[in-house]
Amino acid sequence: MDLLSIAVGLLIFLNMIFAAIIVFMERRDVHATWAWLLILVFIPYLGFVLYLVLGQNLTRKRLFQWEGIEKIGLKDLIQKQRHDLDHNRFAFKSETSKSNRNLISMLLNSDGAVLTEDNEVGVFTDGVDKFSQLLTDIAQATDHIHMQYYIFRNDTLGKRVIDLLTQKAQEGVIVRVLYDDMGSRKLSRKHFQVLTDAGGEVGVFFPSRIPYINSRLNYRNHRKMVIIDGEIAYTGGFNVGDEYLGRSKKMGYWRDSHLRLRGASVRAVQTRFILDWNQASKDKTIDYEPHYFPEMIDPPKNGISTQIVSSGPDAEWEDIKNGYIKMIASARESVYIQTPYFIPDASLLDALRIAALAGKDVRIMIPNKPDHIFVYWATYAHMGELLKAGARFYIYDGGFIHAKMIVVDDSISSIGTANIDVRSFRLNFEMNVFMYDRAMGEKLAAIFEEDQEISSEMTQQRYQERGLWIRFKESIARLLSPIL
Repeated sequence: MDLLSIAVGLLIFLNMIFAAIIVFMERRDVHATWAWLLILVFIPYLGFVLYLVLGQNLTRKRLFQWEGIEKIGLKDLIQKQRHDLDHNRFAFKSETSKSNRNLISMLLNSDGAVLTEDNEVGVFTDGVDKFSQLLTDIAQATDHIHMQYYIFRNDTLGKRVIDLLTQKAQEGVIVRVLYDDMGSRKLSRKHFQVLTDAGGEVGVFFPSRIPYINSRLNYRNHRKMVIIDGEIAYTGGFNVGDEYLGRSKKMGYWRDSHLRLRGASVRAVQTRFILDWNQASKDKTIDYEPHYFPEMIDPPKNGISTQIVSSGPDAEWEDIKNGYIKMIASARESVYIQTPYFIPDASLLDALRIAALAGKDVRIMIPNKPDHIFVYWATYAHMGELLKAGARFYIYDGGFIHAKMIVVDDSISSIGTANIDVRSFRLNFEMNVFMYDRAMGEKLAAIFEEDQEISSEMTQQRYQERGLWIRFKESIARLLSPIL
């Protein structure tokens, strides 16, 4: 037997051992286990490398240090709200939040998401409007600007943002920018040189230790947030780049959803930023100083009740997904969803199927063009059984829809960074705002219905007319969807 045969046999043996380790020791989700086993069996050598890069499990690693939140009263508030909810003593300010006490309690217990009921919430669906208001707010900052984006482009919009941040840093305002290494892979610290020279600070989440090689590239900080003077916060789907202003020839008009918050909810967004920043920039950590958490002089009256909910591979529970499932299960009339990617796991798919079979008005809107082709095939692969159950799918024809929104019964809603896919629920670091307010729910439902007017419906008959080759691609994509 020659050395080549021995080497091949050894590699096959090691591949079998590695597959056994995945099954018996990793204890990951069974669907992800099968997906990785398929890769290891059919791509034995490359699959081994892919697993080393993409298959790490961070759920047992403590990435974020929560020490210090008691200084701002958040820890005490979490404990008090838990106690009051458990003993039916919580003084709800709105009937909508009161009627959803079980959802609120679940998110509080699993994620520490405090309920705040004095919030002013503005909604943006257009990038030009969002960045116009954001730049105006940044220009008026007097104490600090904390900015975090998954994608930060070095293009016209990106340079405009950096120039304004540099100006504010020169004025003495504290400026910190955090971006994800994978999402902003074409960006480097040199692009922020003018900002850092002016005194601003820049952090990178999960940076590559070796150029172009990152063993943690499967875990991405997909959050987008800006906090200004501890009084205003932004979060949602827009990143920083010209395409988000509709300037991409390929994607066309960019339809997204983003929120501007004022009120006590800003404290929770600020806390999330500090946790992310301190994980990424351990040499320049932020203390929980009072000026980052100012008391509101004129809080909004008749405000909107919200919870800021985070999730990620380091969390014990899939909090955003669980929140969606609880919302869907509570539906009495309707469930509206907008998402650029629709790759639900079995639990979310079951919740939507049950709602549709129960006669609820389940509508799901997705783009008419892909920005990630493999994910797009997987999206279509999950349509069939929901169409059969009575759900309705709409294909947005007004450009590219990137909105991440769910509205139930025109009453409770959520907008944030999480897509309807396994990646967002298990692998990415995400953040959503859950809102309990009928006026807001009706507003978001109306936005959905306006988008529906410029969408085409994917009927069951139209779905069945797909070609054999398309169905084959969708089937392969569905098999691998747990690890997309």
